Amino acid sequence: MADFAAPLFEDVEAASRWRDEQRARGRRVVFTNGVFDIVHAGHVAYLAWARAQGDALIVGLNADVSVRALKGPERPLVPYADRARVVAGLRSVDAIVGFAERTPETLLERIRPDVHVKSAQYRLEDLPERVVVLQHGGEIRLAPHVAGRSTTDIVAEIRRRYGA
Repeated sequence: MADFAAPLFEDVEAASRWRDEQRARGRRVVFTNGVFDIVHAGHVAYLAWARAQGDALIVGLNADVSVRALKGPERPLVPYADRARVVAGLRSVDAIVGFAERTPETLLERIRPDVHVKSAQYRLEDLPERVVVLQHGGEIRLAPHVAGRSTTDIVAEIRRRYGA
């Protein structure tokens, strides 16, 4: 398998060390997270926007077990290892760390990014990770949401077209 520019961390300690290296170089670390099941134009725009909020972007990628907890037993469509390889290949992504929890608070507690990015489809006060980010002096920025660009929409269109 080919090497990708973005390292894939399977444990939070390695990701935390990466964050320390970035900060030692004077870089502002941005974190976002998601499933990224079928990567589409909305994902690419979102990750590019997130990366523009700082100097280095680390993506928390939901493990398959947490995807099933969030999205149901039919998801993910693409297994973690393949999703990680695709996201790692995007120019805007500097590192990836996997996590098995439904939400990223535990990960954020260790990584302590300067900026945490979520989609504007969420309300700041509804984010469970909000407390952890703010407690460590980070800020939260809401990225513009591209309506009609989601994996759920793509799956629905496939079902509509092919009668599944």
